[in-house]
Amino acid sequence: MRLIFMGTPDFSVPVLDALVEAGHDVAAVYCQPPRPAGRGKKERPTPVHARAEALGLEVRHPVSLKGTEAQQDFAALNADAAVVVAYGLILPQAILDAPTHGCLNIHASLLPRWRGAAPIHRAIMAGDDMTGICIMQMEAGLDTGPVLLRHATPIGSGETTGQLHDRLSQIGAAAIVEALDKLPDLCPVPQPDAGLTYASKIDKAEAAIDWTRPASDIVRQINGLSPFPGAWTMLDGARVKLLAAAEAPGTGAAGVALDDALMIACGEGALRVLSAQRAGKSVQDAATFLRGQTVPAGTVFGG
Repeated sequence: MRLIFMGTPDFSVPVLDALVEAGHDVAAVYCQPPRPAGRGKKERPTPVHARAEALGLEVRHPVSLKGTEAQQDFAALNADAAVVVAYGLILPQAILDAPTHGCLNIHASLLPRWRGAAPIHRAIMAGDDMTGICIMQMEAGLDTGPVLLRHATPIGSGETTGQLHDRLSQIGAAAIVEALDKLPDLCPVPQPDAGLTYASKIDKAEAAIDWTRPASDIVRQINGLSPFPGAWTMLDGARVKLLAAAEAPGTGAAGVALDDALMIACGEGALRVLSAQRAGKSVQDAATFLRGQTVPAGTVFGG
């Protein structure tokens, strides 16, 4: 099929690769414009931009699709369909209607659960057992369109957002190739009203750890916010990100280390830190972290 691809971050790259490998004609790639990054604030292309250029594909990065000229340029591509995954711009109705088969979105949840911006984070933070990928026919509402195809997958015990993100990216890549192959035979299924939830954008204020909460809640917070923005606590006067954790048997005063190996008491129960990151340093597993800084029993976290 003749396709337009619309995506921006790392999550979208395997999907673009899969479409090219499947033999589809990608007429153009739309992504967010380059942004200043790094110490020099030099403009850096997005992951999709970089990958599309490496594949020899035309790249477009308009700041908006609301103007008549941008919409005419899009329609002039005469695409059979547009594949949209984590693009980052609202698509006006004229864009949704331009391709023959409309715009197909790859959404990282089992709709209608977790419509919105942060479905992977929210699924882990809520303690969901299952998630998945939906291929959705886009319409004007926020993730409200009918679902063409869905693939469910269990969320692994201790799985972080980063790990689940990578798995769902691969599942989504395979699912859109399948959906395009079966498109004439797929029946769009309207989303039910039951089970509707919204995955609001992650606020950095959610990242501070409150050790008076139950261990199960804090473990979900740590794993759900890993790698970004990263749940954090204070340790010896410095902020430390905790990026993977598991519940552990133990009780004690909230926020106090129960041993010398990063077991920390919570409001209910305790948890074991599995990986952490000091400011300005790389992520380290617990054993490596403790070689650089001892954390004896009785150490107080937070405050």
